[in-house]
Amino acid sequence: MTKPFMISGIAAPLPVNNLDTDQIMPKQFLLGIDKSGLARGLLYDLRFDADGRAREAFVLNRPEYRGAKVLIGGSNFGCGSSREHAVWGLQQAGFEAVIAPGYGEIFYFNSTNNRLLLVTLPPEQVEALVAEIASGDDKHVSIDVDNEVVIAPSGQRYAFSMPPRQKQMLVDGLDMVGMTLRQQEAIDAFEAKHWAAQPWCRIDLPAQQQRG
Repeated sequence: MTKPFMISGIAAPLPVNNLDTDQIMPKQFLLGIDKSGLARGLLYDLRFDADGRAREAFVLNRPEYRGAKVLIGGSNFGCGSSREHAVWGLQQAGFEAVIAPGYGEIFYFNSTNNRLLLVTLPPEQVEALVAEIASGDDKHVSIDVDNEVVIAPSGQRYAFSMPPRQKQMLVDGLDMVGMTLRQQEAIDAFEAKHWAAQPWCRIDLPAQQQRG
């Protein structure tokens, strides 16, 4: 039997509506040409004041949320610019999933391509989950991806759904390229048929062969 795909850990509530990618990963942390070192920039202006001192009241600076794996956000989470660094920064900081009522479209697909799970729940369920976590001692949430359900600390279960293709990518550890390459035989067959019917289109053939 295949082991269930579960994400379990501390959930940090950040119910801020319209939290955009510029706030998630500020521009001053986009100077590198690789993905490294982005955890430091995650939500930097919310985590630190103008002098670089940590804001003690901010959720991710509080000891009870240290090591959180799940971030619970507000509506339209990840709106704004298309910077993929926002996804990389969340992952480098240890987050494996976000739960929110909705997401910016580009951020949603950037997350899918990088295997950051985005769970969409109705606003009232997100509010209930935030209230339970914020007020209780137990901050742990489990996300059963196979059965598409979020399990709150109290045991309350919230059902969600995700497209089969995106679910398969997450569970099988594939990005868009890897998922596409699973169709390699069909791609090769289409390519062979195409070139057989239109050989003159191939630029890698000698000119006489292109003319037939």
